[in-house]
Amino acid sequence: MSVDPESARRTAEARAAVTASLTSVGSSVDHEMRQRAADLHANSEAIEKQEKALAKQTAALAKQSAQWQKLADTSTKKLNEIGDVQNWAEMIERDLLVLEETLRLVDEKAETESASGTNGWTGP
Repeated sequence: MSVDPESARRTAEARAAVTASLTSVGSSVDHEMRQRAADLHANSEAIEKQEKALAKQTAALAKQSAQWQKLADTSTKKLNEIGDVQNWAEMIERDLLVLEETLRLVDEKAETESASGTNGWTGP
């Protein structure tokens, strides 16, 4: 079987065209994959920087939170002390009211006794 030179030439041209097409597609896919890999690498570095910044901000927030908790604890203690002072003042006020009522009763008794002429003086 003999191969026609024209047929061989067309087969070679077709083969070259297919090979060139496959090479072009391969190069395109390879370039796209390389670009994606570069983007992933760049994004990875950006994420690492963001993680570090987030860690710093979290530490600062924890410190601020601790300061606020200390302030809240101090304020609570002071409010409790004010409550204690208020209780103390109310107890003193009750004691003074009892004392005032006692003195009023003593004064009333003294006025009643002097009005009846029996002030306890037994005279000569």
